[in-house]
Amino acid sequence: MPDRPAILERLTTVFREVFEDDALTIQDTTTADDIDEWDSLQHIVLVLAVEREFKVRLNPAEVGKLENVGAMADLLAARAA
Repeated sequence: MPDRPAILERLTTVFREVFEDDALTIQDTTTADDIDEWDSLQHIVLVLAVEREFKVRLNPAEVGKLENVGAMADLLAARAA
């Protein structure tokens, strides 16, 4: 299984780019409620950016089940294994 801290580091970079905030920090518990700019449109942009960064395709059912950033990191780790 890939190094989870490395996945979170890459996710942080993606989040900072998508939300145009170089100071943004994310944790396993981070949700859309924690980032003001994270609306439905930005969610799509975020998913596409994550897919591009990690070279994966996430289906809508998988994305719909993600409760927080930690769940996203777990999914990406499982996909990379």
